[in-house]
Amino acid sequence: MASTTSSFEKTFTIGGDITINRLGYGAMRITGPGIWGPPKDKEESIRVLKRAVELGVNFIDTADSYGPNVSEELIAEALHPYPADLLIGTKGGLLRTGPNEWPVDSSPEHLKEALQGSLKRLKVDRIDLYQLHRIDPKVPAEKSFEFLQKAQQEGKIRHIGLSEVSVADIKLAQQFFEVVSIQNMYSVDNRKWEAELEYTRDHNIAFIPWFPLGGGNVQGEAILNRIAAKHDATLHQIALSWLLHHSPNILLIPGTSSVKHLEENMKTADIQLSEDDIDILNTLADA
Repeated sequence: MASTTSSFEKTFTIGGDITINRLGYGAMRITGPGIWGPPKDKEESIRVLKRAVELGVNFIDTADSYGPNVSEELIAEALHPYPADLLIGTKGGLLRTGPNEWPVDSSPEHLKEALQGSLKRLKVDRIDLYQLHRIDPKVPAEKSFEFLQKAQQEGKIRHIGLSEVSVADIKLAQQFFEVVSIQNMYSVDNRKWEAELEYTRDHNIAFIPWFPLGGGNVQGEAILNRIAAKHDATLHQIALSWLLHHSPNILLIPGTSSVKHLEENMKTADIQLSEDDIDILNTLADA
């Protein structure tokens, strides 16, 4: 008997009022090596951003630390004035001291500077989704949350999200504002944050996995390749497709600096995994 095809929702509504396609775009890799400085091919980065919107992307994820500043500046150059349905989410809370260096600073003083910079670079009066890039171990989390709460009350931020947080962190933040999204490392073979995924799903909070493709798991890659061959797809497309099937609140933001790779990623939305495929892929968490 043939295996039943599993379906998935194509959209998700963030904060109860912004409905977006679940397959978005992460704008980290349109910068230079080590996520530092300008890209080697600026025109290709501009083309990637424009092509993403043409292909139906209406959620772009970025951060002031990507470059730093470069990603936000390129987004504005390529897409401003923005389409009415485009949600740009950015982040603050990390410093940049060099390529691949990411010191944390979520003090209210730094967040104020970061937010003002993002507003200016993105050429907007309000950030529709502003995410705390990291809770700072040197700063009481409540201080960071109080700043975000105030900025939201002042109309500079529409919705607030968090990154790399636990359920306890989310619950603490919810005493200050509604948490509409979290961004944690998660993939088909790395499910450390499964409890956080379950919590966000139960509370209609978006879960945005970073490093969604995992890597280094030889046994897992063999299984992904086998299923990919069945669907005439790539290993990466199957890893992303599993996430879309796995939970309706997962939003994908695969990043690339290549139009060709972008177009390949976007085809993920057309892949319909079977229930058998999903059962096999679910075992990778234990592989």
